Amino acid sequence: MYELQLHKAAANDDVTAIERLLSEGARVDGRDANGRTALLVATHDNKVNAARALIDAGADVNAKDAIKDSPYLYAGACGRLEILKMTLDHGADLKSTNRYGGTALIPAAERGHIEAVSMLIAAGVDVDHINYLGWTALLEAIILSDGGLHHVEIVKRLISAGANTSIADSYDVTPLVHARRRGYKAMVKLLEPLARTR
Repeated sequence: MYELQLHKAAANDDVTAIERLLSEGARVDGRDANGRTALLVATHDNKVNAARALIDAGADVNAKDAIKDSPYLYAGACGRLEILKMTLDHGADLKSTNRYGGTALIPAAERGHIEAVSMLIAAGVDVDHINYLGWTALLEAIILSDGGLHHVEIVKRLISAGANTSIADSYDVTPLVHARRRGYKAMVKLLEPLARTR
């Protein structure tokens, strides 16, 4: 009962209620029917104050729900920058993966979250991790994007971080070939010089 109230308080960004419920015995990492902790609820709704209060109280930033989302993974994937920073500062498992076998960096790249990508790179997430689909962050930034400015910038930052541009998908199609097929000229311009040197 306390846990469900804690989840509601997190969804409402109600720090006073969170602190009261915890003092009355609510478990900080108690789960709802979907396996979500209050911190994951706060992360879903981008309730920064609630997230801070829960993390300060010891909430597990790596606790996964029934579909393998955690506060850290979800914050990275959805570009919740303030909460992402808090999770990184409080023990985020950089090697943890979502239900697709991807690190937080891969969906952040796919969804065009430039600053989240930079934060995850700086934290040390493996830029060449391959998910269950056979895709790296670089491949997803090309294959699942519209080739726009945000994704071009992400491709640039991944390359600058040392991403291996030769890693192909499970059909042996490289990032450069994917960019060419889609007519993403700015990405092709970034990738072509690297293809010549490898």
